[in-house]
Amino acid sequence: MSIENRIEATAKNVEGKLQEAVGDITGDPKAKAEGQAKQAEARVRHSVENVKDEVKKAIELKTDQPDT
Repeated sequence: MSIENRIEATAKNVEGKLQEAVGDITGDPKAKAEGQAKQAEARVRHSVENVKDEVKKAIELKTDQPDT
């Protein structure tokens, strides 16, 4: 897992939440939709990092097992 990628995804999520809230407050549907899109992008980035973590764990388990 890249902590930098996780931080970027979290920042994107916060940015999206703020933009969505501003869209709600101002009645701007475009800003609200853009904020929701940023949040969706952040979820995808987190999912990618989760998959990378699982692959890394699987590889480590495989390489730690003695050959039979």
